[in-house]
Amino acid sequence: MSDLPPSLKIEESGGVARLTLARPDALNALDRPLIQALRSYFSELYYRRDIRVVVLDAEGRAFCAGLDLKEQAQTPINPRVGGALDEQRAVRDIMVAMRRCPQPIISIVQGAASGGGFAMALASDIRLLTPDARMNAAFIKLGISGCDVGVSYFLPRMVGSSVAAEYLLTGRFMDAERARELGLTSMVAPRADLEAHAEGLVADMLRATPVALRLTKEALGLAIDAQSLEAVVALEDRNQILCIQDDDFREGVSAFLEKREPRYAPEGEQS
Repeated sequence: MSDLPPSLKIEESGGVARLTLARPDALNALDRPLIQALRSYFSELYYRRDIRVVVLDAEGRAFCAGLDLKEQAQTPINPRVGGALDEQRAVRDIMVAMRRCPQPIISIVQGAASGGGFAMALASDIRLLTPDARMNAAFIKLGISGCDVGVSYFLPRMVGSSVAAEYLLTGRFMDAERARELGLTSMVAPRADLEAHAEGLVADMLRATPVALRLTKEALGLAIDAQSLEAVVALEDRNQILCIQDDDFREGVSAFLEKREPRYAPEGEQS
């Protein structure tokens, strides 16, 4: 992205995109340029096969403090309903695109993840937290509903309705240990340890065939809302047959049996 703002750093290599929120002096709050950059990048990932995994983290002492309230005070949102709705949707589109993109997203969360920052953490596939991480749905403390930008969809499905209600109705912070107790994070550790763990996860994911990795994320997302076991296994059956029709399946099996790293053909070069 040639017009990328300095508030979002992106490094792409070896099939991995590493995104870093880079407004540490503002606790990585979401201002309009950062919102647009995140929205555009995650939306474009849907069409990209060269990127297979995403790692999202942030500079400074906070992951993301949510919407930039100072910017909002200086340049308020459009007073017309249509304009205000466009700005609301710009933020929520980030979370929708994060779930829609086929690449697994690993987030490393340190310090505060509030409001939209909490939503981005929840929209990720894997959350890794530092001991000082704390997350909350700050919206209700700002005079608006505690249900915003997808949080009321994600949280009850992850921790249950009672726990979700506790945090959404009060805006209280959830600390890292509580998040671990609830199964909201798979690891709490110092940042250096989280970075090493994330790289291990990335390496394991890259050993999967590209199509299998994409279809696994898709199936996990759809299974949450599936109406029956039969609906889920029908999806799983479809995905397995799609996977074994791909040349990468044979390479993956050979690499496993020969105890070596797989060498998958670039997209479009399978015979």
